[in-house]
Amino acid sequence: MALRNVVQTREEAAALDVPPLVVLEPLAEFLDEHGLGSGELSAQPIGEGHSNVTYLLERGGERFVLRRPPRPPLPPSAHDVLREARLLAALEPTPVRVPRVLAVCSDESLLGVPFYVMEYIEGTVVTSELPPPLDVPTERRRLGEQLIDALVEIHSVDWRAVGLDTFAKHSGYLERQLRRFTALWEHNKTRELPVVAEVGRWLAENMPTTPRTTIVHGDYRLGNVMVANDAPARIVAIFDWEMSTLGDPLADLGYLTVTWSQPGDPETMFSSLSAITRREGFPTRDELIARYAERTGFDVTNLRWYQALALWKAAVFMEGNYKRLLAGTTDDEFLRMFDRGVPELAEAALALTEEG
Repeated sequence: MALRNVVQTREEAAALDVPPLVVLEPLAEFLDEHGLGSGELSAQPIGEGHSNVTYLLERGGERFVLRRPPRPPLPPSAHDVLREARLLAALEPTPVRVPRVLAVCSDESLLGVPFYVMEYIEGTVVTSELPPPLDVPTERRRLGEQLIDALVEIHSVDWRAVGLDTFAKHSGYLERQLRRFTALWEHNKTRELPVVAEVGRWLAENMPTTPRTTIVHGDYRLGNVMVANDAPARIVAIFDWEMSTLGDPLADLGYLTVTWSQPGDPETMFSSLSAITRREGFPTRDELIARYAERTGFDVTNLRWYQALALWKAAVFMEGNYKRLLAGTTDDEFLRMFDRGVPELAEAALALTEEG
């Protein structure tokens, strides 16, 4: 079924069996209220995100970016873009590389969901190719180092000082993650996969002690940052904060390193998504980990647990996105690969629990 994602009027939207993602006329009125451009409005999807939805808005020669959840129905507490906007606004005065939030809308009568609008930043989100000036060994290495340095900036923020004291609970992060994603699996699952429960039990039985409570991005990887198009390699923005919270910083490092490919890795669906980091010059996982440990002073000897957690959570989360595809509320064909991709992620997590 082909879905109409962008329509002009509320009347057009009401006539559809499946609601659109963007309705231009009420959105233009909202932008007018906030002094964001003028005249005719156009909207085009950008990025390769498969969870929350991102659109490039253009009007009067100006560009903005709209961020909204996918079509309902949604799992409880997932895709909370208002919470994401709150975090970005709090981080704006810090060294963390985030886009500026320009307007926030909690009124669901406009698009059927809450949304926010942020500034447009020029650069490249690296997937399968690098900007030509960065596609040399020295710049590839610098980009990997930048990725760690930007993560350290996130974990160094005094979250109380920037008004995030009530953003999330201050302790018990790992326990809450296990409870939440165990429940989320029951909500998301489209089939029985006993390996998911097996990994969940291992994680509960081997839970480490959190070194310090910090802001946690929750989905920190190369594909969720924007790099400048010219040398020297540098990260200009970090995106996709929908899973952010206060918690254990090593959860971010675990996730980053399981999404990082290097020469000699086995070929899997998951590793192929980051195959570009196998090119000459990119740091190895061990080098990334060592740089992080040096800059934070954290003990990373138990990182295997956090890597297993990351893969297990990815399996649970992507099962939810796969469920949306089966339900017909998205036409993102990328999600079809998670028919086999979710079991692969769970098996990769299980393999980590069996090491050592």
